[in-house]
Amino acid sequence: MRTLAVLTTVVAAMAQELPVVPAAEAPPAPAFAFLVAPPRGLPPMPLPADYAPTEVMFALGQRLFHDGILSRDRTVSCVTCHPAATGFASPEPRPAGVQGRRAKRHAPALWNRGYGTLQRWDGSSPSLEAFVLEPIADANEMDLPLAAALARLRGDADYRREFAAAFGGEPTALHLQRSLATFVRGIVAGDAPYDRFLRGDVGALTPAERSGLWVFESKGACWRCHVPPLFTDERFHNTGVGACDGVAEPGRAAATGEAADTGRWKTPTLRGVRLTAPYMHDGSLATLEDVVAFYAQGGTPNAHLDARVQPLPLTEVDRRNLVAFLRSL
Repeated sequence: MRTLAVLTTVVAAMAQELPVVPAAEAPPAPAFAFLVAPPRGLPPMPLPADYAPTEVMFALGQRLFHDGILSRDRTVSCVTCHPAATGFASPEPRPAGVQGRRAKRHAPALWNRGYGTLQRWDGSSPSLEAFVLEPIADANEMDLPLAAALARLRGDADYRREFAAAFGGEPTALHLQRSLATFVRGIVAGDAPYDRFLRGDVGALTPAERSGLWVFESKGACWRCHVPPLFTDERFHNTGVGACDGVAEPGRAAATGEAADTGRWKTPTLRGVRLTAPYMHDGSLATLEDVVAFYAQGGTPNAHLDARVQPLPLTEVDRRNLVAFLRSL
């Protein structure tokens, strides 16, 4: 981290006051090839110890991810809450489930979730394999018992053939779990301008983005939780999001039963973050400018606020440049 800080301190002297916002571009499509060779800037992805993902599993998982067959009324699929156009995150604070019901929380980006262990905002899912099945039976999301979902798949001749090709047998809970998890592992974001900058291409970041990187690493101290290269520490912190009159939501404590975890939510990745508004577990912050302002004010006071969340001495130029850097990720 020190080497990077020295480098960014040098190049920040070149920064201009007005940020340059990069042109919009489509998010990268999930690809099985990533499970073989990650994009530059990302480490090798840890793979399950009990099976080897294959391209056939990936293709099956991709079809299932987009198919309403896994929801009670066949109107909702995984992509309903995690569309590619918005960075595999919901564009709504709480996405719609079957019959107009709403999920409990904002559906976060799926970028690089294969690197994580605990899943969900509160860490209540112990693995990616466990996580991918949970929305199917959730009453606020797909609302279809797993047994009924498997019966539908077994009753579909195409799916029977595809499961046989991928696993050598009929659709089972284990096979469904592995196919969906294999696809989600292929939803990755890397080789951004930031990564090219670190490899020596100083021009990969605009002057404003370089200045924003300096803010990210210095007085913004964003890196302490949003740790490169994944830009998350995969840990849980109370920043005051959702706290009201000094009282925080349960957060991680609902899963652990530990009072110290009150109001703690998982640190989301910043990869592809320009696509994934709104932000936070409740979708309460509409823009990156709102997010920066929230942290600059020191979060929201409550009894369990993380000690690292303090007011930040950011000028208006700092804020604009920090947003420019975040968008470059």
